[in-house]
Amino acid sequence: MLENQELRKAGLKVTLPRVKILQILEGSKGLHMSAEDVYKALLEAEEDVGLATVYRVLTQFEGAGLVVRHNFDSGHSVFELARGEHHDHMVCMESGEIIEFIDEEIERRQKEIADQHGYEIVDHNLVLYVKPKEKS
Repeated sequence: MLENQELRKAGLKVTLPRVKILQILEGSKGLHMSAEDVYKALLEAEEDVGLATVYRVLTQFEGAGLVVRHNFDSGHSVFELARGEHHDHMVCMESGEIIEFIDEEIERRQKEIADQHGYEIVDHNLVLYVKPKEKS
């Protein structure tokens, strides 16, 4: 039922594919999922939703502000639920793992730098591409 309210609040008609896709994203425990990941999860749940529908619904969710799309270095889009709080990302270049983090010092410095140049930040996206440290 919560999914129905979220869809209505976002101005979207409640349809079975939208509800099922939103449930998959909510159950992903903060993972960033591609359209293909969502589609595979639907297949595993024996839901009859096509890949084209998944792409279309995710794009509608993005337009409605329900999800955020990221295009990390892998070349394909991944999605996460828009939870309202800002966070940055690290992407492991070896495993593809995506790590979310919040660092108030980084946020403060970015504002200071923009201010020093006579600007204010409207939005930003910080992605650190990382690899495991060499063991010494």
